[in-house]
Amino acid sequence: MKTAAALHILVKTESEANALKAKIEKGANFSDLAKKHSMCPSKKQGGDLGEFKKGAMVKPFDQAVFKKGSDEVSVIGPVKTRFGYHLIRVLYTS
Repeated sequence: MKTAAALHILVKTESEANALKAKIEKGANFSDLAKKHSMCPSKKQGGDLGEFKKGAMVKPFDQAVFKKGSDEVSVIGPVKTRFGYHLIRVLYTS
């Protein structure tokens, strides 16, 4: 079964997610922004979700993570789920 590791930032609005993505693209640290802005308890770890199996996350999140190539490290999103809007940094998929 496929596995992945990722960091994420969860916010309420798409505009907030886009603003944070712009900061990341200009060089802001993803983990620092997660600690400051994310609504997810993972924010204490800089948004680190650890390793998870395909199908373990809500469908839109899961699809976004496993759609990427395993050698790409970039920010995906915003990805809308029932929890809000996610920015996702995939560390690896295997």
